[in-house]
Formats: sequence, C-alpha cells, structure tokens
Amino acid sequence: MITLSVLALLYFLPTILAARNGHEITGILLLNLFFGWTGLGWFALLLWVLLTEPFYYGYRVPPPPACYYPPDWRRY
Repeated sequence: MITLSVLALLYFLPTILAARNGHEITGILLLNLFFGWTGLGWFALLLWVLLTEPFYYGYRVPPPPACYYPPDWRRY
C-alpha cells in the first residue's frame, strides 16, 4: 500500500509542484493525467513547471482619500 502511495505521489509530482509554485494547475493536471504515463510527457511537464514563472494577475489599488471624514465632522 505504501508503494502504491509513493508511486502516485511521484506520478503527480508535476501537478503538486505546480500548485505549490502558484501555477494554474488545470492544464497541468489534465496533461499529467493523459500524458504522464508516457514518461516523456511526465518529464516535459516537470520541466514546464520548474522552468516557467507563474502568471500573476496584478491590479492597482486606488490610494486612500485625503480625508476619511468630512471636514466638519466631530466626534463626541
């Protein structure tokens, strides 16, 4: 049973590394399922995960307003 678990872990190693590094894992998981058994597909996926940078979605945060409260606002 432990041998089967270790083999499954090795088989899905490219997908596990992709999830850990921040890649989008949908495509890598599907390619790993269908082409990982060939050996060449598994090695190509492993290289893809290790040699490419993940795509980060960047957005700008607007600066805070100069005054959070109206000028005539008083706290009692």
